[in-house]
Amino acid sequence: MTTLVFLEHHEGAIQKGSLGVLSRAAALGGDVAGVVVGSGVADLAASAGSYGASTIYVVDDPAFESPLPQPRVDALEAVVSHSGAENVLFGASVLAADVAAGLAARLDAGLNWDVTDFSLDGGALVAKRPALGDTVLVDVGWTSTPRLALVRSGAFDPVETGGAAASVESVAVTPQDFSTAARMVEQAHEETSGPSIEDAEVIVAGGRGLGSPDGFKLAEDLAAALGGAVAATRAVVDAGWYPYAAQVGQTGKSVSPKLYIALGISGAIQHKVGMQNSGAIVAINKDANAPIFDFADFGVVGDLNQIAPKLAELVRARKA
Repeated sequence: MTTLVFLEHHEGAIQKGSLGVLSRAAALGGDVAGVVVGSGVADLAASAGSYGASTIYVVDDPAFESPLPQPRVDALEAVVSHSGAENVLFGASVLAADVAAGLAARLDAGLNWDVTDFSLDGGALVAKRPALGDTVLVDVGWTSTPRLALVRSGAFDPVETGGAAASVESVAVTPQDFSTAARMVEQAHEETSGPSIEDAEVIVAGGRGLGSPDGFKLAEDLAAALGGAVAATRAVVDAGWYPYAAQVGQTGKSVSPKLYIALGISGAIQHKVGMQNSGAIVAINKDANAPIFDFADFGVVGDLNQIAPKLAELVRARKA
């Protein structure tokens, strides 16, 4: 089985989600390769080699400098043809979703999305994805090769294998004329501080129990004390209390921090699927019957408006 993983990169670093997919592919066995596309990206190939790939294909050309999807479809089409890859895997992102969809259309190939795991059946790849509102997991497959899959954000953590260094192979690709019709005129960056929820080892998440947008100050103070990030449920995001980028759950992001503190979150199944892989889950809620206590590792029944500030104060005192 030959597998190719699209290694998305931004600001000089390969994304955690891509490396997680590469690690999982390597654990399945077979011939696993990664592909890096961009301009001046040769050094990135070496950094990805320790996550299980035997080969890193590099498409390095000024034509691929902007993070536009259509030229990357051309690049991956060429690398798939060159490598004979039977499986092509992507870590979920806006760019990766566009590239995966375009490549599926170009190759007349099947694309499974929102994948949370993989297994082998008789040597063939089988994917798992949620269904029925994330209440069950189902096995999904493909009717032909190459098999394309878009993996849910946060499904896999990167794991360094410690094996031999990957060989690096350059592939020359010239984008098709229609692929260069669009150009990027500006790239904006959100002003943020601290780790993102995808990368944070500690997350403090807020729900409707915070009472109002101002209530998120409690979550922000506790997250700052712990050196973590702030997340939110869909209900508060839909209400405009917190940005969508911080949403965890079925229609948001999946996270797997070492510590997940839930403030005023009831624990609906749609939220659970986005954070259930956390190392330790601490729930603070005044409702002793809240569903989140059924799967939390530690539960505190009480007024979060009193508990959260005291907890932040204790953490700061311990650090001092």
